[in-house]
Amino acid sequence: MNYLDAVILGIVEGLTEFLPVSSTGHLTIAEKLLGLDVADPAVTAYTAVIQMGAIAAVIVYFFQDIWNIARAWVLGLFKAEYRGQLDHRMGWYVIVGTIPVGLAGLLLKDLITGDLRSLWVVAFGLIGWSAVMWFAERVGRQDRGERDLGLKDALAVGFLQVVSLIPGVSRSGATISAGLFRGLDRVTATRLSFFMSIPALVAAGLFELKDLHGSHIGVGPVLVGTFVSFLVAYAAVAWLLKFVAGHSIAWFVPYRLALGALLLVLLATGTMSAT
Repeated sequence: MNYLDAVILGIVEGLTEFLPVSSTGHLTIAEKLLGLDVADPAVTAYTAVIQMGAIAAVIVYFFQDIWNIARAWVLGLFKAEYRGQLDHRMGWYVIVGTIPVGLAGLLLKDLITGDLRSLWVVAFGLIGWSAVMWFAERVGRQDRGERDLGLKDALAVGFLQVVSLIPGVSRSGATISAGLFRGLDRVTATRLSFFMSIPALVAAGLFELKDLHGSHIGVGPVLVGTFVSFLVAYAAVAWLLKFVAGHSIAWFVPYRLALGALLLVLLATGTMSAT
């Protein structure tokens, strides 16, 4: 992997990590187009590690919110007056909601980094989950805000986050859809999606670091890809929050369907290999 590859993959990661279009799917496609071996454990690890740049962007963007949540959660462990506050409860919601995807990631690691890396899976994931996103927008009442959040909401979002381990589904697409199904408004569902992404993606990146150590991918491309993903993701986070305030996530469905259909044609004709 050269530095140009690292910049391209960093841009793709930053643009797609938080948009409901599947960053893993786009990275897999980009890696194939760049001639990289998507089955190589080092390439899979690289994909996970540069996600930490995108997560750093979320931490910087929401720093005050994250600080308030962390502070209230810790203080609430010792002082009862903090336990009813939204920030304290949000800390528990993020923790509880992250458990399902953490367990699934550990138990299904070989499947996730193996057979699920196929572009056939990406294509069907893009197309199939588009229907779920469209349906979530149609049936979601969107009459509940952040102060209405409860443990059931966190669990619903957390369990659907597990589905996002399938390339093509999209972690943000799954978690925002879950929030809409629970009646949350789009901004609340999106913010909860951002907060829940932090522990899940940081853990995935740290876990995969071992596969990069001593691999053919040098430290330089890793740092460049991570830094580029940070810059691009910061802009993407700011844009998405403004977008969902007045637009349906179903706006992303035509793009997902078109990309999924194009992939199916390229795979079926042998123009592109699945792995």
